[in-house]
Formats: sequence, C-alpha cells, structure tokens
Amino acid sequence: MKFLAGACVCLLAGLVAQTPRRTELVDGAVLLHDLQVLSADDMEGRQADTPGGARARAYVASRFKAAGLTPTGTSFEAPFTFMSGNRGGGAPVERHGVNVIGAIKGTQRADRYLVVSAHYDHLGAGNGQVYNGADDNASGTAALFAIATYFSAHRPAHSIIVVAFDAEESGRRGSRAFVQQPPVDVTSIVANVNLDMIGRDPNDKLFVVGTLLNPFLKPMLQAVIEKAPVKLLFGHDDPSQAGVEDWTRDSDHYSFQQAGVPAIYLGVEDFDQHHKATDDYETMTYDFYIRATETSILVVKAFDDHLDEIAARGRGGK
Repeated sequence: MKFLAGACVCLLAGLVAQTPRRTELVDGAVLLHDLQVLSADDMEGRQADTPGGARARAYVASRFKAAGLTPTGTSFEAPFTFMSGNRGGGAPVERHGVNVIGAIKGTQRADRYLVVSAHYDHLGAGNGQVYNGADDNASGTAALFAIATYFSAHRPAHSIIVVAFDAEESGRRGSRAFVQQPPVDVTSIVANVNLDMIGRDPNDKLFVVGTLLNPFLKPMLQAVIEKAPVKLLFGHDDPSQAGVEDWTRDSDHYSFQQAGVPAIYLGVEDFDQHHKATDDYETMTYDFYIRATETSILVVKAFDDHLDEIAARGRGGK
C-alpha cells in the first residue's frame, strides 16, 4: 500500500467525521468500503488481462453474489478476446478480457431487460505509479453492488442485467463483446443505464448524457431531477455546443446506442483527476458519491417504471 499506517488512521478518522449515511437506498459505509477495495494499490490499476484485473474481477463476482444477483449462464464471468496494440511497438497482440454479468428476475415482465453497467478496468501501473482509478471507474463498479442490493430487496417489474465491463479503456471492448453476444435475446434488451465516474464533484453536479439521441427519455429523467439528492443535469451530448465536451461516444453506453438500444450515461466533470495517478480513494468526495449512487438507483427505478413505454417507442430513440 502506498499510505503509511498513520495516514490510514487519518483517513479512517476523516471517514468517521463524515459519517457515511445509511438510507433506504444505500448503505454508505459498505459503498465506500467497496470503493476503497477496488481502488487499492494491490489491484494494480485493474488493467485488462493483468493479475490486478483478475483480482478486481474476483472481487466483483463475489460482491455480485452477495448482492443477490444470479449468473445469466454457468458463471458470472463472460470471457472474450480482442486485439490491442503492443506497448513495445510492433503488431497488435491478442488480449483477454472478462465481463462480469448477473441478473435480477422481474416480477411482471421478466422477458424484458434493463442493463445497468459500469466498467471495472482502468489503466494499470507504469513509471513507478499505480493508476488506481477511484473515480474512473471503481466508483461506478462499487455503485453496481449497491444498485443490485437495492433491487434484490425491492424487486423490479422488469428483469435487470447488471454487468461490470472489462477493457473499456482499450476501446469499449467489453461492452462491444456484450452487445455482439448478449446473454439474452438482444431484442429483449430495452435500455441501458451506464455509470462511469460518479464519485468526485465538489460542486454537487452529476450529468445524464444521452437524451439528445433519445429525447423521449427526457421527461422520465426530468422527474428524477426534481427529487435527486444531487444536482442532476442534462448535458455533454451535443456536439454543436461550443466549449462543452461531447461524451456521447466516451463510455460503454455508446456500444448499446450503436446497437440501437436507447442508452444514457451518468458521470461527472472530473477533468483534473481523469487518467491521473492522483485518482485515488482519499481524494474522492465521499458524501457526494453516496448521493450520486442514490440518484443512480432513482434513475434505474424510473427506467423500470417506464420500460414498457421505452420498448413501445422502439429502438433508436424515436
């Protein structure tokens, strides 16, 4: 670990002072513990096809099981291969990734699926530094456990597939593999809610990206905005907006959109820490993260409440 015992004591004292909240939606202490485990140095930055990535994957699978998810096949793990550039130069080499997939069966329309996703991989280690990726994207991955725990206790009307993607940092390889070979009939997948970097924002802002391509989702999300425990804002999906980054293609939701499945992405403007070695657990804004996870649950609930409407509007956001 990179922190000395004294620093760890200070960190724990800081967490106690912030008193992680436990509400009917989220157990804050458990959420922060999962975040801390996933972004620790011994995960070695969680790069795809590395021992650190394998350790992270084992933890994700164990937490999926504990949260009440069941495998969609014989295992939570869904391996895939992809070609990637060689760091030393030369021809691309074959690499191996593994998505982690679980499900909750719906109580009314079990044949319709909402996919809730986050990528668990990050950049790995290099130049004597570990890129722990606390916000990117241990935050989204740990939130999956909280979401699964909530909906296991409060069963959804429609089935929910919860998936932690591998190799997002290598070009959305995990989500691309998923939509090419989904664990259920692709026509039964109605929508995707993707979480990528939801853990650090001193201004309390969480963005929902994707309504420009899927305008019919906006009223459903507007209802969440009015009661969300963070400042939930539409944005970062309009390429014509000057001076504002367009995140339409920046995470795994875009693989679903390309496949014709309406998708949104929840994320923050973490410009200062993005892909930096300083994206560590102790630099997160803990209370915001808890509230962002609560907001994510509200978004998933809104989609479940309206999934038949989303299905009726058809693929492509018309």
